[in-house]
Amino acid sequence: MENKIKESVATLLAHIIKIDHRDIEKEAPLFCSLLGADFGCSHEEAKAFLTKIMNKEYDVDYHIALINKALCDDNLSKMQILERLNHIIYSDEITPQDYDEFERIKEKLLVCKK
Repeated sequence: MENKIKESVATLLAHIIKIDHRDIEKEAPLFCSLLGADFGCSHEEAKAFLTKIMNKEYDVDYHIALINKALCDDNLSKMQILERLNHIIYSDEITPQDYDEFERIKEKLLVCKK
């Protein structure tokens, strides 16, 4: 289960990079440090996650639901994920789309559905 959560958190972080068409090489160090802080990933593992996610289709709502289910009663961990997501957003020029997407993710993540 931890691998699924790791992949889902990585997908959320990469999602912002992808929807903004940000430079992967520029964002990779921050992505790697944020993912490493949560899951003890090495730089190489986190960069491989980022590259994989950036090159495939995914359902971000599926990943939000998976995180929400796994961390249903753990609002502190959810807030830490949102803090890291916000860190990615603020690492580059912020767009209204970034803000809207953050709010959409936050709304879905903070509702516990058991």
